Amino acid sequence: MRTGQLALFLTAAILPSFALYDSSDDVYELTASNFDSMVINSHYVWVVEFYAPWCGHCQALAPEYKKAARAMNVNGIVRIGAVNADEHQQLGGRYGVKGFPSIKIFGANKNKPTDYQGQRTADAIVEESFRVARDVARERMGAKKTSGGGSGGSSGGGSGGGEKDVIELTDDNFDQLVLQSEDLWLVEFYAPWCGHCKNLAPHWAAAATELKGKVKLGVVDATVHKAVASRYQIQGFPTIKTWPAGSKTAEGFEDYSGGRTTSDIVQWALERWSAKLPPPEILQLTGQAVLDECANKQLCMLSFLPHILDSGAER
Repeated sequence: MRTGQLALFLTAAILPSFALYDSSDDVYELTASNFDSMVINSHYVWVVEFYAPWCGHCQALAPEYKKAARAMNVNGIVRIGAVNADEHQQLGGRYGVKGFPSIKIFGANKNKPTDYQGQRTADAIVEESFRVARDVARERMGAKKTSGGGSGGSSGGGSGGGEKDVIELTDDNFDQLVLQSEDLWLVEFYAPWCGHCKNLAPHWAAAATELKGKVKLGVVDATVHKAVASRYQIQGFPTIKTWPAGSKTAEGFEDYSGGRTTSDIVQWALERWSAKLPPPEILQLTGQAVLDECANKQLCMLSFLPHILDSGAER
């Protein structure tokens, strides 16, 4: 161990443990003895910081975290708490905390908290808290969770009312819905705090509506569904990958190479969709019934080729 590292270790070991938050703050002090009763077994959405008192980044975060707590811990469904993980190491280990500060959000499923990856400002923490709280409230009312990185956290925040046409994909349903289907899929991997994802959201939603019945558009919240995001090595947001129509394999995908406007997405998808269509059936027009069947189709073309009649009919 290097001298500097040894000195830091000894300093952290011999200094008395002191908290960054006290009873005068609006940040709830969470410990190994009260964590389950206050967080896991509650109906609140919890934003929880795991910190070490000696951590410089934690000390820098503290004023902003207190400010966010003052805004959120009043008559709402969100509570802001903190765990001195230097003191309650087992609790930190329970949630895989390896660095400080680590902020996790305990939403609808308290057993699967999500990592907060936004900016470390009061505004950003409050914004993300509101987004999760809105999802939980809608879920309690029986509505679908918002998805995509759309403005205000909704994938369908743009034109066309297309939120209902964007399919939310998860670790649990990805293989069944995408890999086991015969459809052409475009899948956006996003992070709720990502600005580019929010800009893309209305275009993605509108394209989903225009392509309905031909191509399926889905979204994966990569900050929540980490297994599928890791499988496809998602490192930036938004990342769009596509799976072709027909039988699929997990590795049989390609990166989306089109633009990010509604028209770009639709054009790119339709080109690939039409390329996979079977050739049209060619019928010989031998009577009114065939003509009527042709007239009922979306597109019907008639070609007069008198020299190659199979029926032997006279011209």
